[in-house]
Amino acid sequence: MIHSTAVISDKATLGANVKVGPFCVIDDDVVIGDNCTLTSHVVIRGPSKIGKNNTFYQFCSIGEDCQDKKYAGERTELTIGDDNVFREGVTVHRGTIQDDSITVIGSRNLIMVNAHVAHDCVLGNDIILANNVAVAGHVHIDDFAILGGAVGIHQFCKVGAHAFLGAGGIILRDVPPYVMVSGHKNIPQGINSEGLKRRGFEKDTIQAVKRAYRTIYRDGNTIEEAITKLADSAAEHSAVADMITFLKNAERGIIR
Repeated sequence: MIHSTAVISDKATLGANVKVGPFCVIDDDVVIGDNCTLTSHVVIRGPSKIGKNNTFYQFCSIGEDCQDKKYAGERTELTIGDDNVFREGVTVHRGTIQDDSITVIGSRNLIMVNAHVAHDCVLGNDIILANNVAVAGHVHIDDFAILGGAVGIHQFCKVGAHAFLGAGGIILRDVPPYVMVSGHKNIPQGINSEGLKRRGFEKDTIQAVKRAYRTIYRDGNTIEEAITKLADSAAEHSAVADMITFLKNAERGIIR
């Protein structure tokens, strides 16, 4: 169903059963997969490639030019996977040539009211961004991370898989996998154990992650010392191996 007030470029491609509501605008070089819904007043700019079964609520702005002052109109892209929900007022910008020229959002993510995903961000799958989350440019967020309301993330930061960021936090450094951060000073508060239980992690894996957390945060080790001490556990538990990989690649240092 295409509403009569919608404006759709003849250079856009819409899949089967795409619903476009009142006053939506779909620009050149936009590809929208099957069974997507644009409720009303949604603007999608290109080049953007959107998968299937995505829902965009009113006043979303998707695939717009970025807010980086270096951007000079170069051809950059946005890709979005399947089964995502973008609530009212969400904004997502395309990439820049200073990075890989692309912003990427995976599948099954819930992006709540007025959240912003800036240029060159890479989001995985099954992520939740609560209301008013602001994700700056070049940020990477791994699968199953949860960001509470009004969290702000500094550019180039990384958030590991299954991390939990409490409401109102300002993230200036990388957050390792499984770690739970809360408070305005963003002091690590342990691991996101409840989230891991809900996602089917075995008890011994959760315990191994807790021990790894203590090694990193509570035992007075440097990052290099922690990596060395966790080697045996990493060989036995892939979750700990993921933590070590993250530590090795944390260009901004981790939150401590």
